[in-house]
Amino acid sequence: MNYYDRAEEILEGAKDKKLLLHSCCAPCSSSVLEFLMPKIAVTVYYYNPNIMPQSEYERRLGEQRRLCDILGVELVEGEYRNDDYLYAVKGLEAEPEGGARCSECFTMRLRRTAELAKKGGFDYFCTTLTVSPHKNAEIINTLGEKIADEVGISFLPSDFKKRNGYLRSIELSKKYGLYRQVYCGCRF
Repeated sequence: MNYYDRAEEILEGAKDKKLLLHSCCAPCSSSVLEFLMPKIAVTVYYYNPNIMPQSEYERRLGEQRRLCDILGVELVEGEYRNDDYLYAVKGLEAEPEGGARCSECFTMRLRRTAELAKKGGFDYFCTTLTVSPHKNAEIINTLGEKIADEVGISFLPSDFKKRNGYLRSIELSKKYGLYRQVYCGCRF
């Protein structure tokens, strides 16, 4: 069973459950929210210390706020602590896109989301990162499951790019006039 089907199976009858959704940006969260909101109570968590420069981070956060307002979704804003990201990836700066540096970045953001979800009494956590065709859903889901076990909260596996999820995010971005960035966020 693929990750998309697993998510659908888990979400059957989950209307009374709560999910903390890590969001990398408003465009990616658009189609993910469209998929999740009818199935489970969603709160968006914007935590992306990897984004540089800070002005780009603020621009993306502004778009996330705007989308959450449009959709009526609660938004929790994480701190922008770029030094934490730089420390986490120290020595991995020359790694290729999708390599060990990205895995460290995913781990950092997923762990923070899991910890906040557990503290906040959520039933699940997951991330919008799998909607991107440039992100490896297998790696993200493996990390999410590992972190879920360590933190003691359930991870909702996903591959939100499936069934035209990525294409739908482009359509919804146009519909809502969302700024679509051209890079993941880090300077590397």
